[in-house]
Amino acid sequence: MWMGRLILLGFILCFHPAFVIQQGVYAKAPDLKKRIFTAKVIRIMDGDTMEILYQQTPTKVRLAHIDCPEKRGRQPFGNIAKKALSDLCFGQTVTVYAEKYDRYRRLIAVVVNNKKQVINQEMIKLGMAWHFKKYSKDPLYAQLEITARKNKVGIWSDATPTPPWEWRKPKRNSLPGISISK
Repeated sequence: MWMGRLILLGFILCFHPAFVIQQGVYAKAPDLKKRIFTAKVIRIMDGDTMEILYQQTPTKVRLAHIDCPEKRGRQPFGNIAKKALSDLCFGQTVTVYAEKYDRYRRLIAVVVNNKKQVINQEMIKLGMAWHFKKYSKDPLYAQLEITARKNKVGIWSDATPTPPWEWRKPKRNSLPGISISK
């Protein structure tokens, strides 16, 4: 009897349109690009990625203009950046200024917390992020990074911080004693 109910529940969860999952988001999720809305922060993935709940639908949000140390691969300050983001917004209802979706179907956005702080900017002020110049030409973020560097806060207290885009590059010399020449 319970097995039949379990099978029925599995069938409903797998095939009912409200539950069909496509690329990590619900198939019926609204298109949020270029919209301003409020949502609750339900999960922090790392220093520049969170999950929000909007109209009962979880959505991953990647903070625009910044790039934070990687949690995966244990980059220095990766876990500290995640905690900093959590302290700024976890569990709060935030205002999301959505821009577009990236190739991983994350919503790229600027997020404002309930203290009216622009979280993207706060992460740079705290020294927990780089201005991601490859995707952002905003001079305010560039200036915030210059100030954080000058004050040696967060990642800038390290003598030679490695930008996350460099950290993510595959290591060419991963085997000791073996060199690869060009």
